[in-house]
Amino acid sequence: MKGSVTLRIAAPPSVVWDLISDVTRIGEFSPETFEAEWVDGATGPELGAHFRGHVRRNGIGPVYWTSCKVTSCIPERDFGFTVYGAGARINNWRYQLRPDGEGTEVTESFALQTNALTRVYWAAFGLLRGRTNRRGMLRTLERMKAVAEAA
Repeated sequence: MKGSVTLRIAAPPSVVWDLISDVTRIGEFSPETFEAEWVDGATGPELGAHFRGHVRRNGIGPVYWTSCKVTSCIPERDFGFTVYGAGARINNWRYQLRPDGEGTEVTESFALQTNALTRVYWAAFGLLRGRTNRRGMLRTLERMKAVAEAA
């Protein structure tokens, strides 16, 4: 009920961090989340900040909003958030940055919350959804890489 991808970006952690932690730019990179906005008074990345993401599942639909809360915010190192549904934690997303010479190694990961509902979901759709998530994470990081390396 989890997965990750890692990609090296030929840009310093500060440049990569700015792309990853600015949730309002996710629409430029993600194949599923086409917009996001800070909510509840949040204006940028900080521990406990809330935002919402507008998702087009599998890139085709259905379309819905998710509520999210920043769970890790260590500049140039670690940005994580939890996605909520019906008031309960559903999924945890995380970006970990590691300096690598003059570039940055970035790992994007997800981990579904473990409960009866997610166990049933993962048993039925896990193979397909896991593959879709890994493909989407790689596409997201490749698009960030193109922007970061052009800067």
